[in-house]
Amino acid sequence: MKQFVLDANALVRYFRNEEGALKVSKLLVQADSGSVALSISAINLAEVLYVAARSSSVEWVRAAIRKIQPLVKCAVPETENALAAGELRLRYKLGLADSFAAELAMRMGATLVTADPEFARLGKQLKVLALPRHSA
Repeated sequence: MKQFVLDANALVRYFRNEEGALKVSKLLVQADSGSVALSISAINLAEVLYVAARSSSVEWVRAAIRKIQPLVKCAVPETENALAAGELRLRYKLGLADSFAAELAMRMGATLVTADPEFARLGKQLKVLALPRHSA
């Protein structure tokens, strides 16, 4: 079964119905049918709440997260995973949450779903399903 790891921006875009939301929606439908597996790091899930609640209420964001919870496994990093994420951050100059997303995707052999172009720094060692970047 094909595995995907969601970056925080993928869920935020889905919740806000922004560019890329349709791709995330299709993945959620596929997860519901059992044809793909979706995961997110607990660190990235915290970022989803933080970012999305800046334009909505915390209650609304928590309810939205609860709705997709049966379809998206929340991965809690162990000590070694956290250290590996720290090494990725140091080596590739990623943000902290991005480092956890990359570490989880690489460990699982999964494709990372993201709009963040900074993951290109990891080259071929990280598979990416790119969402459209925001036009500034």
